[in-house]
Formats: sequence, C-alpha cells, structure tokens
Amino acid sequence: MLQFGKLKLLLSFLWISPVVFAVSRGPLVDLTQNNILARDETFGGVVSFDNYSLSLYGQRIFIHSGEFHTYRLPVPSLWPDILQKIKASGLNTISIYTHWGAINPAPGVVDFDGYRALKPLYEAALEAGIWIILRPGPVSLYINAETSAGGMAHWVTTEVAGKLRTNASDWRESYQDYIRGVIEETTPYQVTQGGPVIAVQIDNEYNQTFDGGVGGEYYDDIEDIYRDSDIVVPWTYNNAGMVGNFINGTGAVDLYGVDDYPQRYDCAHPYDWKEVKQVYREFHLQSNPWQPFFFPEFQGGSGDAWGPGAPGYLGCQILTGPDWMNVVYKHLWSTNAKLLSYYMMYGGTSWGAIPFHGVRSGCLQSHYTSYDWGGAISENRTLSPKYEEFKREGYFIRSSPDFYKTEWMGDSNATHSPYIGGILSNSKIFVTLLENPDTKTGFYITRQNDSTSTAINDFKMNVSTSLGELELPVVASAITMGGRQSKIILTDYAFGSASKLLYSTAELYFAGSIDGRDVILLYGDAVQEHEFALELTGHEHSSLVANSSALTYTDFLNSTTIVSVTNGSSGLFTVHDSTTQLVLFADTQTATSFYAPTIAGDGSNPFRNYWSLGSNETVLVGGAYLVRTADIMDGTLALTGDINKDTTLSIVAPAAVSSILWNGVSLDLDVGVRTQGGWTAAVPFVDPQIVLPKLEGWKYRDSLPELSADYDDSAWRVANRTTTNIPQKPLYGDGRVLYGCDYGFCENIVLWRGHFNSTGEQKSVNLSINGGQAFAASVWLNDVFLNTSYGNSSANANKIEERDEKFLFPEGALNFGDNVITIVQDNMGLNETGDLVNVNGDVSKNPRGVRGFQLDTGTFGDWKVQGKVGGYNGFLDRHRGIVNEGGLFGERAGWHLPGFDTSAWTAREIQEGLRMIRPA
Repeated sequence: MLQFGKLKLLLSFLWISPVVFAVSRGPLVDLTQNNILARDETFGGVVSFDNYSLSLYGQRIFIHSGEFHTYRLPVPSLWPDILQKIKASGLNTISIYTHWGAINPAPGVVDFDGYRALKPLYEAALEAGIWIILRPGPVSLYINAETSAGGMAHWVTTEVAGKLRTNASDWRESYQDYIRGVIEETTPYQVTQGGPVIAVQIDNEYNQTFDGGVGGEYYDDIEDIYRDSDIVVPWTYNNAGMVGNFINGTGAVDLYGVDDYPQRYDCAHPYDWKEVKQVYREFHLQSNPWQPFFFPEFQGGSGDAWGPGAPGYLGCQILTGPDWMNVVYKHLWSTNAKLLSYYMMYGGTSWGAIPFHGVRSGCLQSHYTSYDWGGAISENRTLSPKYEEFKREGYFIRSSPDFYKTEWMGDSNATHSPYIGGILSNSKIFVTLLENPDTKTGFYITRQNDSTSTAINDFKMNVSTSLGELELPVVASAITMGGRQSKIILTDYAFGSASKLLYSTAELYFAGSIDGRDVILLYGDAVQEHEFALELTGHEHSSLVANSSALTYTDFLNSTTIVSVTNGSSGLFTVHDSTTQLVLFADTQTATSFYAPTIAGDGSNPFRNYWSLGSNETVLVGGAYLVRTADIMDGTLALTGDINKDTTLSIVAPAAVSSILWNGVSLDLDVGVRTQGGWTAAVPFVDPQIVLPKLEGWKYRDSLPELSADYDDSAWRVANRTTTNIPQKPLYGDGRVLYGCDYGFCENIVLWRGHFNSTGEQKSVNLSINGGQAFAASVWLNDVFLNTSYGNSSANANKIEERDEKFLFPEGALNFGDNVITIVQDNMGLNETGDLVNVNGDVSKNPRGVRGFQLDTGTFGDWKVQGKVGGYNGFLDRHRGIVNEGGLFGERAGWHLPGFDTSAWTAREIQEGLRMIRPA
C-alpha cells in the first residue's frame, strides 16, 4: 500500500547551485499543513526549480504538456474527454490560453459562465490528474493564437486612445477587470492550495525593449496586479524566438521560456523536412543557464491555408507526424529541455468571430473555422496517428524519473566534451549523452547525422556502464537506425524498487511497479534486432515464460543476462516472469497498444489522480482504442475507455484481481499475457446505431428585408462620429467615420445604409470597404444588386483587406426622392499586433467598415449602421457570447436560437428551391 509521507516544504531555491533531490519516486503529498497564500521567492514553498527541472513539493517533475484552448471547444461537459485523452497519452500538463474578448465583452463586464468558465476546467484537471500552465496575458491580454486582435477584447481597440500593449494609462485601465477576474477564479486552484495551476504566464510573445523600454514597463504594470493578489505560483513568459526578453531587468518574470516552430507550415509538401536546429542548448547556456530549459510552445502541428492549393489538415498532420516527432522531440530532449509544451495537442474550432483572418508574414498559413492544426487529437476529438508517438514518448518520460535531472555530457560535434562513447563503423549516426549526476544513468539519444535522411544505417557504439565500457550490441550484429528515426539507448537504468537495466538498445515503453513486482516493457521495430541486459531475479514462474526462438538468453558479467531479439519478431513476449520481476518485449505497434492508467490514491489527497505525487499504482491494458480510467476495489479492476472495433484486451494487473469490468460490463477472462496476473478478455464492438432525424417541414423567409422600399431603419444607430482612435482615418467622404467597431459592431456581419436624395442625376458611387483578408461586401442601390467587393482569399502573402471600387447604377435603379445604398459587409476579424519581434499594439486597431464614400454628384444624408443586437453591452445571446452573432436580420431576430417560432413562415419543399423575390 502507498503511504503518505510528511510534506517537505522547500524554503528557497538557489540561483545557480541546484537543490539536490532524490531521483526515486518521492512520498505522496500531504496538504493538511499547507495554507500558504502570500507570494514570496519560494512560490509558497511548493514550487521550485533549479538549472535541471521544476519541482512540486520536493519532487522533480518533467513538464510534458499539450496546448488546449477551451474556448475552441465551447461545451464544458466535453473538456474532461480531452483531458482524459491527454492524460492517457502519458502527458501530465496542459497549457491554456483564456480569451479576454469573450470573458470581458464590454467595459466593466466580466463573465465566467459557460464556455468562458475556469472552475469547471480546474475541477476536470484535478479529476484527470493534469497540471495547468495558465496563459491569460492580457493578450489573452494577448494570446496571438490566430485569434481576432490576438484575443484582445474588441472594445479596447476603439475605446483606448493610447497605444495598446504599452504602459499607456487607459490601456492599463482596460485590462484590470479581466486580469483580476482571472485571478479571483484561479487563486483557490493553485497547486499550493491543492489545485492544478502550477504557473501563470504574464503576457505572450512581446519585446522587452519595445518603444525604448516601454515593453518592460508594460509587463511591470501587469505584474503589479499579481503582486497585489494571492497568486503565488511562478510567473512565466513565452519568447517568440530565441531573443532573451524578460529574463532580467524591468518586467522580468520568474521563469523564462522560448517557443519555436522549426518545421514551419508548408503542409502542401508534408514530406519535406528541415534539419534539426543545433542552437537550442547554446542559447540556453547564454541566456538563463541557472533556470531549467523551458519551451512554453514547441511545434505540435501546423495551421492550414485557405484558398486555391490549400492542402487540408491531413497534410499538416503528416508534416509534423510521428516520424518527425520521434526525431525532433528527442533532439529537443537532447538539449536538456525539461519543460515542454506542444502546440497544439487539441486545436478545436475557431467558431464565430474568433479567428484571425489573414496570412502571417513569412508563413504559408492562414486560418479558417477549423483549428485542427494537424494535432494528435483531431478537431472531431478522434485520435490521429500522432497520438501513438505521444504515448511512446509520454510513457517513457513518466517511467523515467532519472531523466528529470541530467547533465549534458557531450555529442558527436563536441570535440572537447567529456567522454560520451564513440560511434563505430558509421559516421552517419549522431549521438548525444545525457547522464544523471546522482545515479549515473545514461541516456544516449541517437539519430541520423542528417536528420532528414530516409536511409537505413547499422552501427555499433561504445558506452560506459557500471560494469565498465562496453561495445553495443554484444550479441546482436548491430543497432539499426531506420530512416527518420531516433532511439534512446539506456545504461544503468533503474526501474521498480530494486531492478536495473545494464543497457538496452531496445527502447523503453513502460517501467514501474505492479503488485509489488518490478515491471518493464521494452520495444523495437519488428524488422530490426534488439538487445538488452539485466539481472533476472526472483523465483520464476517457468510455465508462463514464452518459449520462443525470437529470444536468445546469454549469460554475461556479474549475474547479468543478455536478451537478444531476432529480426522479424512481432507480438508480445514474456521475457522473464518471477516473484520479483516481469520483463516484457514487444514490437513497436504492439507495445504502443498498451495504456498505463493511473489508479487513484487516497481519497483525502487532492492530488490522488496525479502520477508520483498522488499515486504510483497502475496496470497495463493493451488493445483498446483508449483507456480512460482504472480503479481496483475488492478484487475487481474497473476500466473505462473506448473501442472502435471488436477488441481483445491484454491486461497485466495485481494477482488479487479476479474480475474485470469494462465500462461497467463484466468481462469473461482468459489467461492471456503470459504472466502472473495476466489476462485477456474479448470486448465486442456494439454499433451505436445513431439515427439522424428526418429533416422535414421546410419553411423560408426573406433574410434581407432591409432591401424593401418600406423598410424602417429608424431604430438603427446613426453613424455620425467624426473622430476615432483607430489610426487609419477615412480616405474620403464628408468627415464621418463609418467604422463598425466605433459603434460597438466589431464582429461578423455588419450592415450599413446610406441615404441620399436624387432627381435622377447620380450614375455611380465610390466606396472603399475594409473587411480584412478574404472579406466580402455586397452592395445594393435600393433593391437592386450592384456588385460584391472581395478581399484576397489565397494562401500566399498577397494581403488584401480593403477594396476601393466604383459601383455603377443600372438604368431605372434610382428613385426620385429618397434612395438607400445598402452594404452587407463581412468583418473577418482584427489584425494581430504586428510580427513577433516588432510588436505594435495599434496594428489591431482596424478600420473595419467604410473608409470612403462618395456619390459622383450630390451628398449623402444619414448613414445608419447595424450589427449584432445590442452591440458590446446589450447583445442578447449571453450563453454563446459576443463572438457568436452578427447583424443579419435573422441573427437579430433570433432565428438560429432554440425554440424560435416559425409558424408564420412560408412552407416550401427544399427541392423546389426559392423563387426570385427581387432582381439578382
């Protein structure tokens, strides 16, 4: 049974000299005496870090994180599904942006209901056993995230006169309510209080020296809010590129991080790889070597482009697919990075007015409604092939606490580094050695010297072990490196309570303890040879060990046995099964089919669902599409999960387990996995037989009554402003400002109506319409359609946000007397604040609307404007929020909302189409 140990509070962290922690699993956490709120340099005595890694309650943690934006899955009841899938992949953390614009839709209004809520996310994270790095910014303040205005509240872009993202006083005032609201929601959910939040990011991708140092003062302004709060966890920062902002000086944060997207975004050519970057470690040593190496964002997918030639997200999924992850992520590990977050793990949907509209400078990506990002979890929440690579990497990291504290010993390029072993017979292989300074466990991270190579190369190498220097492999003919592959060769690797691998050229999938035995699952490609050596202990259950020609056992030094696996071996092999050990080997695909769910610890421990801090108990379950949870009570193992076909589960559990439930249904058990406590069970797939409702009783109604001669726009807002905080002023007209955001209509469709009197002399109107990239604006004179003005809609950098065009009046279109120009304009969203180095907050102040209006003769009378009902303050649909609706008549009338009465609408079968009700 697991026992709770006494809580050890770390009273300080050292500048360069690290605190030395035990690398074995620490005691589980007891919070009964922890009631620390005041922020100090020890982060409540709970969070600490040194030059190696982060620690929580004295235990080292490898932060292995994926990005997830709850506002892109606006159904809180579905959030646990994503968190369970992230946890099941072996990751232990999520990084989340919050959306200022949705939470703070108007001055003085802060809304944490529905999909804007944080508390349901925090509760779901505790239940799943997932840490959270919170990134509210103010952008989230500024999140970027390919969102309109980078996530800023749209009202800020017109109501703040000062430059955005600076120390301007009205900008500072604008984000107070939002940040303080986030703080209030988050404070009781910090890790110091038994919650999941371990760090808070101040703002995102900003330049400390911007505008002569204003950037630092801006960060200091935000930090003042946190200083005046009960947030005690570390402040972090995400530097776009290796620049070194906010490490020290004004606005400095506690923990600096850098983001990188080395594969870039050309999803149309998904097999074209870029070489791995060799500069990461050097940058860390030059910038902040006293801190652990932190990547708040590292490429986990790619945005897709719109327009002709756009490849779709399948291309993005391949561009950053399992092979690429295997090579590039392990290369990242080889730089000694121990805090990693992959962007995106689950992308979701950029619905309503959320998306940024354009093609970013230097990037062949734009963004549309889908934000799938080619992630490991697809937009529809199914698991992509990338998920399996996350499992292989995630379970390795979870199983390997010695990996959380390593020294970089050298690599193939380091002529003056300590001894790292030598590659023999093949210079096409590159190796980096990381070594735990306490246990001397060695992690030899190997790959092709040309990381893009698809060649297959055999090699041998020298390694240092506790039994001396060895040339590997000892029995097998060679280590084989496949094309676009990376391997971690282990030496002196401890697992369980008392076992150790002397070395392994096979990779490690899982290591730990089950039912008091030391359990390890190694794997490798079936088309390659593999070899590992360890002392096999305990009384063997000989009848359960596989008798297979695939395995060769060779006695070696000091009671060590070398196990070699022949080329062509597939399936699961029981190498050794005894009273003290279970050693398994499988081919790569078979191994990857296994899950190792965390079995919750003591119910009084708030971290009972967290691996290592709350529980070290698990089982192995192979074959399922997904294993979500596991629990053992009174001899019954209760599993929950998903299957997508008839499935046979392979289970390694404590010997005392006598029955197994799958989603509450008892399974018939057979002895399957050849081990004590090993079972197989058939689980039939039951087609859910989803029956779609028959769509019938079709009705229609005119959706643009504004074109009717008797339409009354007297309730519309008069567009009569003559000043604006938006830097781009009107191009021509009579001085009136026709920018939707200035009138509270900054999202989605906005309608404009310009009145003028005529005696038949006008022939045309000039209009300059700004809607953002790929916008469209259709123009009518009275009820006669004139034309549509289009922005750019291709995947290149030909940015067209505005069109200045002449619209000719057809014969007979003019009325004698009152005439109306009607413009139906799609606002595609606001710009992000410049490129990632030369930040300019005012780039998000965009003149979406009509920048110029001029009849060929005569002048306009009133201009009226209408967007979503109520603008920023009075919009009706509080559940879906400000970004959901625009100004179309049907939206204003609520046609799209549940329960709308259509009894007065005209019935018509859909196959009959619509009659022409006005000239096209």
